[in-house]
Amino acid sequence: MTTSNLKKPQLVFLDTETTGNDPQKDRLCQVCYKFADKKDKKGKVVKPGKLLVKNFKPPVPISIKAMSVTNITNKMVAKERSFQGSRFAQELQEVLNKNIMVAHNAKFDIAMLAAEGIKVPQHICTLRLARYLDENSEIPEYSLQFLRYYYEIELDVIPHSAEGDVLVLEAVFQHLYKEAKKKSNGADRNAIIKRMMEISAQPSLIKRFSFGKYNGRLLSEIVLEDRPYLEWLLKTKQAENDEDWIFTLNYYLRSQ
Repeated sequence: MTTSNLKKPQLVFLDTETTGNDPQKDRLCQVCYKFADKKDKKGKVVKPGKLLVKNFKPPVPISIKAMSVTNITNKMVAKERSFQGSRFAQELQEVLNKNIMVAHNAKFDIAMLAAEGIKVPQHICTLRLARYLDENSEIPEYSLQFLRYYYEIELDVIPHSAEGDVLVLEAVFQHLYKEAKKKSNGADRNAIIKRMMEISAQPSLIKRFSFGKYNGRLLSEIVLEDRPYLEWLLKTKQAENDEDWIFTLNYYLRSQ
């Protein structure tokens, strides 16, 4: 598959499955991506976007934790070829060079792709968009599947499959696009997509805890009540290189 016939960037929805969560050690074992559906002026799908999915044998074993999440086992990929140097990898790079990748928690997918030698010139992150558009911090958590049900998106997909996750990703993006359009003061699609890319390129400001002893509480409250806890958490997140939390904690600690 090539993109030589494309005249302008398209949205490409992508999901990776990996041997674990550490881009320094882990590698890809599955990649799925899909071009956006083509719709008429009324929003009806007139041509579904092509979807591609492929398993790969990683250079390191798939962890048990990863298998429990993805249902992809070492046995399943034992006879597959590696991602690096594959025709699939070459074609994916061509696609990403000319289009805009959309992913949930895109910084993770970008890091995993980078570990395999793939660059992502342009991207949109639905996680950061969801946080940004949730101005009053009403959504308890921002995982892809949580957002699917929070936004009441109805889809008939196979649970825990790459194809299913990509279809959910596309539907969540479409919901976020509609929300962004409402707040855009009449901006056209190109301007909205550009703004989405700008938001995606910057760390998110997290307003409410979704874990720990302050689960559900606003950070603006906790910085007044328990500043040492935020200082301790900042050191923890710096060790984990979690840029969203590092940005957030610095923001609140410096505001007081």
